[in-house]
Amino acid sequence: MKAGIVGLPNVGKSTLFNCLSNAKAQSANFPFCTIEPNIGVVNVPDARLQKLESLVDPERVLPATVEIVDIAGLVKGASKGEGLGNQFLGNIRETDAILHVLRCFNDDNIVHVDGSVDPIRDKETIDMELQLKDLETVDKKLDKVKRAAKTGNKEAQKEEAVLLKLKAGLEAGTSVRAIDISDDDREEYVKPLQFITDKPVMYVCNVDEAAAATGNDYVEKVKAAVAQENAEVVVLAVGTEADITELETYEERQMFLEDLGLEEPGSAKLIRGAYKLLDLETYFTAGVKEVRAWTIPVGATAPQAAGVIHTDFEKGFIRAEVIAYNDYVQFGSEAKVKEAGKMRVEGKEYIVKDGDVMHFRFNV
Repeated sequence: MKAGIVGLPNVGKSTLFNCLSNAKAQSANFPFCTIEPNIGVVNVPDARLQKLESLVDPERVLPATVEIVDIAGLVKGASKGEGLGNQFLGNIRETDAILHVLRCFNDDNIVHVDGSVDPIRDKETIDMELQLKDLETVDKKLDKVKRAAKTGNKEAQKEEAVLLKLKAGLEAGTSVRAIDISDDDREEYVKPLQFITDKPVMYVCNVDEAAAATGNDYVEKVKAAVAQENAEVVVLAVGTEADITELETYEERQMFLEDLGLEEPGSAKLIRGAYKLLDLETYFTAGVKEVRAWTIPVGATAPQAAGVIHTDFEKGFIRAEVIAYNDYVQFGSEAKVKEAGKMRVEGKEYIVKDGDVMHFRFNV
């Protein structure tokens, strides 16, 4: 699953991407690798993994990961191909969620592409370009559907009504995700069209060091502006986080964070937020060979979770042995959990819960 970093030029996108890419910065164990120049695989910080490691003492530990894509800065007219417009829109369409970086700091040394700092205007610039692209998609689909609707096709008439609602919303400057459409209609008619403004979004307010812990007036304006969007807002002093990554030891980095009034790097919060934004959760496998976090969509069944390890596990699924994370920690080992009668045996219908420690029985 991919989350794409978007924003106007010079708002801190690449600094954020590079900051995420510096392994030593986030915690004692937070590696990163680059697939392409603008794609990175970033580990999801999870304290539960470290706890399981301390209890099991495995040979290795493997965290869950998220792909982060640094997308070229968008400019006005991108929907018409201005700048790297077409490439930008193609890249963003391939992502599953959007991390929208907004400049929320004043600095005369860093030129703003529009001459002044105004995160709401910047947000609207990006939104408008994405909405215009989605409007093209609606219009193309409407042309086809209208012809069928005129013949009296009831299904086509229903789809036409939904598309007209989308068109009116987009023309009024509302993103698809914020247009009031029933869940059934959204599933049936909206999702297959893969609208860019229907992707879940997190707004990353890039602030200066003084505002790292508490935010500032710009941040409050952003929160007010996105209140109707059901979007998350994260405050991050990207430049400061980049400075923290330059420090040699974990202890030095923690001291720097404490001076700022932060318990952890903001980037760790951002990565966990991106994971949640993508509607993902984690289950664990724990043994002496390895303790590992596995990524599954929220609502996955036990066989689907097994299939993440290997397709054969899903095909030949027999049962899952499940320990709730809190029970594992309370009793301290798998053997003691069994003694206490807290290990459950679950079948094909079981919906995996975030944090479950699992062992699969299968036969191929």
